[in-house]
Amino acid sequence: MPWRNTSIMEERVFFINEYRSGIWTMTKLCKEFGISRPLGYKYLRRYEQYGIDGLINISTRPHVIKNKTPPDIERRIISFRKKHPRYGALKILVKLTERFPDKTFPSVPTINNILYRNGLIIPKRRVRRIIPEKPIFDPTEPNQIWSGDFKGKFRTTDQQYVFPLTIADSYSRFLFAAEALERADLESTKSVYIRTFRKYGMPEQFHTDNGSPFACPTSIARLSSLSVWLLEHDVMPVFSDPGCPSQNGRHERMHRELKAEAARPPASNRILEQKRLDKFVKEYNTFRPHQALGNKTPASVHVRSTKEYSSKIMPWDYPTNLHVLRVFKNGAIRWGSDNWVMVSTALIDKHIGLEELGNGIWRVFFRSKLLGYLDEKSLRIQDVKGRSIR
Repeated sequence: MPWRNTSIMEERVFFINEYRSGIWTMTKLCKEFGISRPLGYKYLRRYEQYGIDGLINISTRPHVIKNKTPPDIERRIISFRKKHPRYGALKILVKLTERFPDKTFPSVPTINNILYRNGLIIPKRRVRRIIPEKPIFDPTEPNQIWSGDFKGKFRTTDQQYVFPLTIADSYSRFLFAAEALERADLESTKSVYIRTFRKYGMPEQFHTDNGSPFACPTSIARLSSLSVWLLEHDVMPVFSDPGCPSQNGRHERMHRELKAEAARPPASNRILEQKRLDKFVKEYNTFRPHQALGNKTPASVHVRSTKEYSSKIMPWDYPTNLHVLRVFKNGAIRWGSDNWVMVSTALIDKHIGLEELGNGIWRVFFRSKLLGYLDEKSLRIQDVKGRSIR
């Protein structure tokens, strides 16, 4: 599980939440992420001192490094654990602090590490888990990831706005659609998606920016109604980081060509503008050579996806170790008999899965999508961007 090709901040939050669950030692977790233990401890110290803000890149000003746990303190921890083998790190810390008020004992994670090093913690039996899917920003074949976007809005000469929606394959550069829509809303966008999926099949992932209707920046995992619909059809939505259009550079490059050839100057009306877009799509796919493709055309490289579209949503079976809950009309799940935990209004009447990690931390999934982490103490879900959903 090396650092994935998402934002660095997301990966650091993901790393910290996995460690907080208590199912990993620092050594094993750093090995899973492909990083060194000093780097792992560095972000842990930052998180303990500053919270989420401490995971942002900060200056490397000199700071005091805590000393190693003294041998006598470590011996007391080991001795107490052997006498009380079912006591966890927190209980050990509480009891030793009561018994030796003049001594300074390390934090709960450090006590866990001491117990693990000395063979006093038996790793939990691994169960089948949902593995969060990694974004494929550098595809190696067609249909791994498609991209979509609106090429802004502009007026035709009859003063009516058009919203060109484009969809392309990120590997072959094949342009599936360039539709001059009257509105950039969910219904119009979804209808183009469906027509495209029926004609060309479906991708594994779909990359967009954070604008409506593709994403909702204030929602958990940036889920919108459209991205939830994609997940229900087994397509993973992937979003660029806010303010980073370069993450979808192939699509932006195509948009420059589209604007120059089909929108400057604009046509007389939307129907004629659509004819211009259709002409551009045909030339772009079948005539224009692309240097990134060895001067081949997208049509000569692209192959139709074998993943067929169906209007029927197939049910999703969560692994048996997950606790499955329904999201109610208020966008929240009921936690216990008296508490509510806000999830997202985009998931109303959907079922989410919660995987208990330990120490009151739960992974929260919608189908195969990792939404974030629920903390039982705060009754808040923290998404992978480090935001708490209220």
